[in-house]
Amino acid sequence: MLIDHDPYHAFLPYEPTPVDRAGSGPLSGLTLAVKDIFDVSGYRTGSGCPLRLAASPVKTETATAVQCLLDAGARFVGKTHTDELAWSLYGMNAHFGTPVNPAAPDRIPGGSSSGSAVAVAAGLADIALGTDTGGSIRAPASFCGIWGVRPTHGRVSLGGVQALAPSYDTAGLFARDGATLLRAAEVLLGSDSAPIARTPDFLRPMDMLAQLGPEPRAVWDAAFATLQPRDVDVHLAGLAADYDTYLTTNGADAKEAVVPWIRASGMPLVRGIDGRVAAAEALQPDQIATARALRTDFCAHMDDLLGETGVLLAPVVHNAPFRLDAPVEVFDNFRHDAMRLLCVAGLAGLPQVVLPAGMVDDAPYGVSLIGPRGSDLALISLACDLAQRSSQ
Repeated sequence: MLIDHDPYHAFLPYEPTPVDRAGSGPLSGLTLAVKDIFDVSGYRTGSGCPLRLAASPVKTETATAVQCLLDAGARFVGKTHTDELAWSLYGMNAHFGTPVNPAAPDRIPGGSSSGSAVAVAAGLADIALGTDTGGSIRAPASFCGIWGVRPTHGRVSLGGVQALAPSYDTAGLFARDGATLLRAAEVLLGSDSAPIARTPDFLRPMDMLAQLGPEPRAVWDAAFATLQPRDVDVHLAGLAADYDTYLTTNGADAKEAVVPWIRASGMPLVRGIDGRVAAAEALQPDQIATARALRTDFCAHMDDLLGETGVLLAPVVHNAPFRLDAPVEVFDNFRHDAMRLLCVAGLAGLPQVVLPAGMVDDAPYGVSLIGPRGSDLALISLACDLAQRSSQ
């Protein structure tokens, strides 16, 4: 890392190697942290996995998304921790440790972009690159009390980035405030292909809100108290069926993209990854084909629901981050409860912006906006307006 002190264990202790940047630009003055699944010239790419790190050469090229931000003047300050192979949601790595959540040190930071979220929340970097396959930007943004964006799927190049589930993988950003997030996103994402109308059609997702307890629901209510959304249901085939579609299609992607390397390397499987690998390998071709067809239907349903003006006022996850010493059943169940909400934008490939909203059980809890595909920058700008309105 290229900073002097990292009390939150956000960064990997790689030998500090300066990274060239173009000089001045729209991101001049901002420091940049990068999740260690992006290639950065002069560094290895470990992906939170000792075997992957040992096998990685020192890279001679930088991932496209990283280079884009460097060329705009951002200053690289280090590579950040991730869950092993980016295949978890808690930010806890059995090999390299767990970054400390600056907003709630006794709680999980959220993963797999844990180090990037913590670096921003702790003020060690102004912006950070992460990836989001199933919620790996959105969950840690909520847990650490910062802003984050999962872009429209396919909008940001994943050249030089480790794949996990390609039809879900996205590269996105963290920042401590909406204006900085928008500033960085304008560079990384380019122009919107589908700007949101001046008067958005705000939608209240009743089936998503039904998954919240009283405290998270109260934070959601307060965050959007000035709006008058209309009630909708998101799930086309029902919550259980859509979540099963997510699990099957995500697992099918992983079965092709990362499981072969896991098996060929002989990598020991830590708790959590072992079950996900087994589930992916057990998938049959007919299951996968059926689930992918259902996903296509869900995408069409969400496009129809949002149209050109719809903005879903969505909860990010069902609860605040749990304690590091939580009982084993919490570790087993929390991920699925969170993913039942997180899977909506992932299934549909839509942009989702997370903004801080309040506290639940003395820990941060965020809310979010999901908008039409290609409306990412307009969605961030709208979130900034709503945040300013709710603070007045």
